[in-house]
Amino acid sequence: MARKIITAIDVGSSKITTVISAVEDNQAPSVIGVCSFPSKGIKKGVVVNIDDATTAISESVTAAERMAGVTVSDVYVSINGEAVTSLNNKGVVAVASSEITIDDTYRAIENARTLSLPENLNPIHIIPREFVVDNQGGIKYPIGMSGTRLEVETHIITAPNSYWQNLKKCVEQLGLNVYDVVFAGWASSLSVLTDTEKELGVTLLDIGAGTTTISIFQEGSITYSSTISLGGINITSDIAIGLQVSLEDAEKIKIHMNDLFENKGRTKKIGMDSTPALLRRVEEDKPKQTKEDEIDLSILDIPGKKVSKDMLKKIVEARCEEIFELARENVQRAGFDIAMPAGIVLSGGSSLLRDLTKFTQGVFGVAARIGYPSGLSGMTEEISDPSFACVQGLIKHAIDDDVEIDTSHGKSSGGNFIGKITNWFKSLMP
Repeated sequence: MARKIITAIDVGSSKITTVISAVEDNQAPSVIGVCSFPSKGIKKGVVVNIDDATTAISESVTAAERMAGVTVSDVYVSINGEAVTSLNNKGVVAVASSEITIDDTYRAIENARTLSLPENLNPIHIIPREFVVDNQGGIKYPIGMSGTRLEVETHIITAPNSYWQNLKKCVEQLGLNVYDVVFAGWASSLSVLTDTEKELGVTLLDIGAGTTTISIFQEGSITYSSTISLGGINITSDIAIGLQVSLEDAEKIKIHMNDLFENKGRTKKIGMDSTPALLRRVEEDKPKQTKEDEIDLSILDIPGKKVSKDMLKKIVEARCEEIFELARENVQRAGFDIAMPAGIVLSGGSSLLRDLTKFTQGVFGVAARIGYPSGLSGMTEEISDPSFACVQGLIKHAIDDDVEIDTSHGKSSGGNFIGKITNWFKSLMP
């Protein structure tokens, strides 16, 4: 069998990441090319300058192609932004014959798709959650079953036309075909959540640079998706203002918080202490606030600056609490609970902030963990931390759809049930 090449582009607010993977039968996708390039023309997940965004995407794709030694034509691209919303809807049809066929499932999903949306919104995903055959629910694959009435529960993710049209324009200007546009939160969930968590009920908070995406799963299916326009950039800005440093220095402080709090890299003078023993004992009994609670930023090449650990911690926690409370409010307005039985999973670059899982547990009252992406092989060292959950999920989305991409002719064909549903849905897109 010929090798399949799948290319994913995560268009983020701080970086554009391209991953090229090779897929062969019964093997995990192998990463053969990867590049992260600083993002330009993207703000809070949305294209704000087509020329700058196109240039940044081009740099990322070209470097990944050079590393992989291939030229790509079809790509999967992430989409994000505050106006990405979701809803759940059902479709019902009468079964055409005594046995349910894939055409019946198509008609049921098309029925679920016929809902009133504002003119500027388009569905980017219609995800079947479960099928109901003659009032028997919990069915994931109804084809071949006997019944007279087929009902489907779907999760529909929508985005403004301008979001994905501008994004596609940037990519297509490079001579690439956008095979699919995938919501960043859905992609991240594919690479970091376990089946057990999805079945029990879990919330994924992907804290990116400019946005935080929210994805909630219940009984194995996604039930809620949304985005809020706060992320790591806001934490960096707060550090810069609170500590009176530049944004560049604030970003270094945020990234290296663990090292700073553990005083790694601090030079210590070793020698005989000439202080009298009695005075040394008095000094030891005093609260060591001055030395132990201060961070010397010179180890980050920020000269002449010492800051309080407590102040830095409060600055970061205040913004994280705002992000979490805003996420909670969004979820509650939709009639869901953000605190799920399997807890909260954090991904995105900001999930690596010091003690964030402990802080998350305190805010929501449930368990929390950091979601590291998995499922790919090959050159994964550069894309192994939570900030690459989305791009790894894009590759898994392509595999789950079982799409065969012929790199020499740029053709695509659907494979399994979900793949056929996905390809059918794409044909309905304007």
